[in-house]
Amino acid sequence: MHQVKFAQSEKEIIACWEVVQTLRPHLNQDHYLQQVKEMQQEGYHMLYITEKDKVAAFAGYRNLYNLIFGRFIYVDDLCTLPEYRGKGHAGALLDYIKALAKETNKTGVVLDSGFQLNDAHRLYLNKGYKLSAHHFMLKF
Repeated sequence: MHQVKFAQSEKEIIACWEVVQTLRPHLNQDHYLQQVKEMQQEGYHMLYITEKDKVAAFAGYRNLYNLIFGRFIYVDDLCTLPEYRGKGHAGALLDYIKALAKETNKTGVVLDSGFQLNDAHRLYLNKGYKLSAHHFMLKF
Protein backbone atom coordinates (compact mmCIF):
# COMPACT_ATOMS: atom_id res chain seq x y z
CA MET A 1 0.00 0.00 0.00
CA HIS A 2 0.99 3.66 0.07
CA GLN A 3 3.13 4.66 3.02
CA VAL A 4 2.84 8.41 3.62
CA LYS A 5 5.84 10.03 5.29
CA PHE A 6 6.56 13.55 6.53
CA ALA A 7 9.56 15.29 4.94
CA GLN A 8 11.23 16.84 7.97
CA SER A 9 14.96 16.28 7.60
CA GLU A 10 17.05 18.09 5.02
CA LYS A 11 17.68 14.75 3.32
CA GLU A 12 13.94 14.08 3.00
CA ILE A 13 13.19 17.59 1.74
CA ILE A 14 15.97 17.34 -0.86
CA ALA A 15 14.68 13.90 -1.93
CA CYS A 16 11.35 15.57 -2.82
CA TRP A 17 13.00 18.09 -5.17
CA GLU A 18 12.28 16.31 -8.47
CA VAL A 19 8.54 16.01 -7.86
CA VAL A 20 8.35 19.54 -6.40
CA GLN A 21 10.15 20.90 -9.46
CA THR A 22 7.67 19.07 -11.71
CA LEU A 23 4.85 21.05 -10.12
CA ARG A 24 6.75 24.29 -9.51
CA PRO A 25 9.28 24.62 -12.39
CA HIS A 26 9.93 28.28 -11.53
CA LEU A 27 11.67 27.31 -8.28
CA ASN A 28 15.42 27.56 -7.97
CA GLN A 29 17.03 24.41 -6.59
CA ASP A 30 19.71 26.47 -4.82
CA HIS A 31 17.05 28.20 -2.69
CA TYR A 32 14.57 25.31 -2.42
CA LEU A 33 15.78 23.76 0.85
CA GLN A 34 15.95 27.07 2.68
CA GLN A 35 12.53 28.10 1.37
CA VAL A 36 10.89 24.87 2.55
CA LYS A 37 12.57 25.15 5.97
CA GLU A 38 11.29 28.72 6.34
CA MET A 39 7.81 27.66 5.25
CA GLN A 40 7.90 24.83 7.80
CA GLN A 41 8.63 27.40 10.52
CA GLU A 42 5.40 29.11 9.41
CA GLY A 43 3.35 25.88 9.57
CA TYR A 44 3.92 24.22 6.20
CA HIS A 45 3.98 20.40 6.24
CA MET A 46 5.37 18.27 3.44
CA LEU A 47 4.21 14.69 2.87
CA TYR A 48 5.62 12.23 0.37
CA ILE A 49 5.28 8.69 -0.95
CA THR A 50 8.17 6.69 -2.35
CA GLU A 51 8.20 3.94 -4.91
CA LYS A 52 11.35 1.93 -5.55
CA ASP A 53 13.32 4.22 -3.20
CA LYS A 54 12.35 7.34 -5.17
CA VAL A 55 9.91 10.06 -4.16
CA ALA A 56 6.98 9.48 -6.49
CA ALA A 57 4.51 12.03 -5.10
CA PHE A 58 4.31 14.82 -2.56
CA ALA A 59 1.79 17.13 -0.95
CA GLY A 60 2.28 20.32 1.02
CA TYR A 61 -0.36 21.68 3.37
CA ARG A 62 -1.01 24.17 6.16
CA ASN A 63 -3.50 24.35 9.00
CA LEU A 64 -5.43 27.60 8.60
CA TYR A 65 -8.18 29.46 10.42
CA ASN A 66 -10.43 32.02 8.78
CA LEU A 67 -13.96 33.42 8.86
CA ILE A 68 -15.34 31.45 5.91
CA PHE A 69 -14.18 27.94 6.87
CA GLY A 70 -13.13 28.12 10.51
CA ARG A 71 -10.21 25.74 11.13
CA PHE A 72 -9.27 23.78 8.01
CA ILE A 73 -6.37 22.30 6.09
CA TYR A 74 -5.27 24.09 2.94
CA VAL A 75 -3.40 21.99 0.38
CA ASP A 76 -0.76 24.20 -1.24
CA ASP A 77 0.89 21.54 -3.36
CA LEU A 78 0.06 18.10 -4.74
CA CYS A 79 1.97 16.35 -7.50
CA THR A 80 3.01 12.92 -8.75
CA LEU A 81 5.92 12.37 -11.12
CA PRO A 82 4.57 11.54 -14.60
CA GLU A 83 5.98 8.00 -14.61
CA TYR A 84 4.13 7.19 -11.35
CA ARG A 85 0.73 8.68 -12.21
CA GLY A 86 -2.33 6.46 -12.20
CA LYS A 87 -1.09 4.40 -9.25
CA GLY A 88 -3.13 6.13 -6.55
CA HIS A 89 -0.35 8.15 -4.93
CA ALA A 90 -2.11 11.54 -5.09
CA GLY A 91 -5.34 9.96 -3.89
CA ALA A 92 -3.51 8.37 -0.97
CA LEU A 93 -2.01 11.74 -0.02
CA LEU A 94 -5.45 13.37 -0.17
CA ASP A 95 -6.91 10.56 1.95
CA TYR A 96 -4.15 11.04 4.51
CA ILE A 97 -4.78 14.79 4.66
CA LYS A 98 -8.53 14.19 5.01
CA ALA A 99 -7.88 11.82 7.92
CA LEU A 100 -5.61 14.42 9.56
CA ALA A 101 -8.33 17.04 9.16
CA LYS A 102 -10.91 14.79 10.78
CA GLU A 103 -8.57 13.74 13.61
CA THR A 104 -7.85 17.37 14.44
CA ASN A 105 -11.50 18.51 14.21
CA LYS A 106 -11.08 20.66 11.13
CA THR A 107 -14.12 21.76 9.12
CA GLY A 108 -12.63 20.40 5.90
CA VAL A 109 -9.87 20.50 3.31
CA VAL A 110 -9.48 23.27 0.71
CA LEU A 111 -7.26 23.47 -2.37
CA ASP A 112 -6.87 25.46 -5.57
CA SER A 113 -6.13 23.91 -8.94
CA GLY A 114 -5.16 25.34 -12.32
CA PHE A 115 -7.91 25.40 -14.95
CA GLN A 116 -5.96 23.11 -17.31
CA LEU A 117 -5.40 20.27 -14.80
CA ASN A 118 -8.32 18.08 -15.87
CA ASP A 119 -6.88 14.82 -14.54
CA ALA A 120 -6.39 16.43 -11.12
CA HIS A 121 -9.93 17.81 -11.20
CA ARG A 122 -11.30 14.35 -11.92
CA LEU A 123 -9.42 13.04 -8.86
CA TYR A 124 -10.74 15.84 -6.62
CA LEU A 125 -14.32 15.31 -7.77
CA ASN A 126 -14.00 11.54 -7.27
CA LYS A 127 -12.74 12.23 -3.72
CA GLY A 128 -15.84 14.33 -2.98
CA TYR A 129 -14.41 17.82 -3.45
CA LYS A 130 -16.77 20.44 -4.86
CA LEU A 131 -15.87 23.29 -7.19
CA SER A 132 -16.75 26.25 -5.00
CA ALA A 133 -14.88 29.38 -6.11
CA HIS A 134 -12.54 31.08 -8.54
CA HIS A 135 -9.11 32.07 -7.29
CA PHE A 136 -7.99 35.61 -8.19
CA MET A 137 -4.44 36.89 -7.98
CA LEU A 138 -2.74 40.27 -8.35
CA LYS A 139 1.02 39.88 -8.91
CA PHE A 140 3.65 42.56 -8.38
